[in-house]
Amino acid sequence: MNPCQPCTHAVPSNQNTSAVQYRECPVARLPFEQSFILAFSPRPHLQIPVMGSSMVDLLIINLSNGRWAWRQVRPVPSPERNSLFMQASSLRLRRTRTLVAALLAGLTLLTCLAGCGKSESSSSSKGSGPLQVVASINQWQSLAVDLGGDQARVDTILSNTSTDAHDYEPTTADIARISRADLVIVNGAGIDDWAAKAAETGQAKLVDVSKASGRRTGDNPHLWFSSQDRRAAAKAVHEAYRQLRPGRDADFDKAYQDWQDRQARLDNLIADTRKQTQGRHYAATESAAYYLCHDLGMEDLTPEGYLRAAANESEPSPEDLVAFRHLLTSGRLDMLVLNTQEVNRTSKELAAEARKSHLPVFEISEQRPDKYRNLEDWISALVQQVPGAKA
Repeated sequence: MNPCQPCTHAVPSNQNTSAVQYRECPVARLPFEQSFILAFSPRPHLQIPVMGSSMVDLLIINLSNGRWAWRQVRPVPSPERNSLFMQASSLRLRRTRTLVAALLAGLTLLTCLAGCGKSESSSSSKGSGPLQVVASINQWQSLAVDLGGDQARVDTILSNTSTDAHDYEPTTADIARISRADLVIVNGAGIDDWAAKAAETGQAKLVDVSKASGRRTGDNPHLWFSSQDRRAAAKAVHEAYRQLRPGRDADFDKAYQDWQDRQARLDNLIADTRKQTQGRHYAATESAAYYLCHDLGMEDLTPEGYLRAAANESEPSPEDLVAFRHLLTSGRLDMLVLNTQEVNRTSKELAAEARKSHLPVFEISEQRPDKYRNLEDWISALVQQVPGAKA
């Protein structure tokens, strides 16, 4: 049977069908006559009774804009025509019968997309075409391109330097791309949980850079700025390629060696620059550059209270701001690091205060700018732009 044939289930008269074209997909069936709703989990066929009392994880899709989010909800009955309403403190979508119908339609559409894409993914992993690879962020996309060569077709979900990976909500098209992939590469450490969760809807091999490098949720998640973590990521992706396409080991090994040679040149540049930057002090409006500055032997003097507030995405206290401003004018710092993707009124004021005090401001983004071909080119340019580094 075609995996996306129209559903043949009879729909009870007390269900609101005006906004829904019900369809059936073998990846996830929606038997409405039994009052079930689909709850996503690592087991794609798991179905949870709507009238149950336990909390369930539900994928909420807003079909008007394609955005989605995972929410933990407690399904409850409504006295009006057995309509279903979701109780969740963080639920942003409207609690209406139309929404419930739209959610069910969206869930069916999503799983149909996943089901219909299996044949493409399966054929590529068996060697009849390039491996289908999806990276959550463009930093690891460039790494996957360099290591995969013509044996991998690599896509990325986030590539714009104005987009914050922490708060991104993927569209249904993003989820479909992930579900069809042979290999999914995520950063981990809490920066792109949405991508790892979406990968559970498919059967792709998953490379989590944070796990490959021994990091944990709560660690600084900007792993691409760390030489150690870049090497761990490259090793994990290389091994994944070899497992998915064993007949091309020689090609993958050559690409991996070429990457290691480029990384070695970058490490040499960092080592040479560290001779000048070792022991220098900096403060940062946000912690994106921590690993890069650490590799350069620099010490972070950002006030602890401000650091905690920035990590929690909350406003720093007046006392924290006073301490930061005093630090900027104290003469103890060699530069202020400004994350251009996390700019707000406070960070702008701190940068202005630094410039007023003739303190160099080192601007850095989280996403790799398009003008750099790969991760190594970008990091090399940043190292040479660090105040105090040789020209």
